[in-house]
Amino acid sequence: MATVKKDDVFSTAAFDPSKLSESFRDFAEKGAAQSKEAFAKMKTAAEEASKTVEATVQTAQAGSVEIGLKAIDVLRTNAESSLAHMEALLRVKSVAELFELQTSFIRKQAEVTVEQAKSIQETTKKVAEKVAKPAKDAAEKAMSSFKAA
Repeated sequence: MATVKKDDVFSTAAFDPSKLSESFRDFAEKGAAQSKEAFAKMKTAAEEASKTVEATVQTAQAGSVEIGLKAIDVLRTNAESSLAHMEALLRVKSVAELFELQTSFIRKQAEVTVEQAKSIQETTKKVAEKVAKPAKDAAEKAMSSFKAA
């Protein structure tokens, strides 16, 4: 007569269906709780990302307007300067005066152009920093939350 070992995992006598359903229920409850927690974290992250994108777009729009206004000012200044130079050229009485006037205009335009370029560069840099700030702050916050978890 064969004896049944109760500690044998493959024996049918060691199989208790009530323990299996209890284990399965625990496993399902833990899985559901983890899923809810993961969903809540994902939802929060998506909301924060949405706010970050919105802030970035608004800042970029404002910055592009600021840069556009700066460019319009540059164009206006250059147009006024060129018209004033044309008027001065019409009053020239000698070739020497023409060369002197033209040389002076070119030198002044070069200086003004350098200043205008610096001004636009500074404005662009400020705008870029403002646009990047929300994303940078969000990335730092996300990294700190990963470190904490």
